[in-house]
Amino acid sequence: MNRKHSQAGGAGTVVIVGLLVLAVLGGVIYGPELLGYYRFSQAVETAAKESEANSGPWPQLNEVCMPCHGSNGNPLTQIYPRLAGQPAAYVAKQLNDFASGQRANPTMTPLATSFSADEINQLATYFAAQKAEPNATFTPDPERAKKGEALVTTANCAACHGAGLVGQAEFPRLAGQGHDYLVKQLNNFKSGARKDTNGIMAAVAATLSDDDINNMAHYLASH
Repeated sequence: MNRKHSQAGGAGTVVIVGLLVLAVLGGVIYGPELLGYYRFSQAVETAAKESEANSGPWPQLNEVCMPCHGSNGNPLTQIYPRLAGQPAAYVAKQLNDFASGQRANPTMTPLATSFSADEINQLATYFAAQKAEPNATFTPDPERAKKGEALVTTANCAACHGAGLVGQAEFPRLAGQGHDYLVKQLNNFKSGARKDTNGIMAAVAATLSDDDINNMAHYLASH
């Protein structure tokens, strides 16, 4: 009887030791990945708490804009406009223009029509309150940027877009916008595909060559 208990006890010890060895080996092999996952989950939790403190409990209306316009309205590409730091009046007007058909875009038009007037105002207020981050994913050509600055000064863009070109009232922030987005919008104003209420942008864009537009975009994207 004692011998059987002794054998059983020995077998149990072997199993426990074996499990401990496996646990140690698993920790060595998968430890870095598990630690990385833990850190990632902590970062997500922290971001969620910060976002909730910033704009209320989830789900948040602004999240629908994130895939294109980035976190808090700061996109990582040059294609989509930077909404962070845009004047609330400008954001509200553009959303209303998309909803009414004055502006057309396959993504923005149906999205804007789904918003209520209150939701449009919520989004405008939210993005106006966000900090516009530097356009760090764009590397300007210094020569083009210099020529672009001269063109921006000559056109007196600050008269409408404010000191530092950070936007005011219904005029958008140009500083730090995506290069490709700026080129596209200036070409749209030039061709008439996009219109502004007072016609100023159409008149300015009409005087610009393709090279001028590229130069201005280099300056504004890096400004």
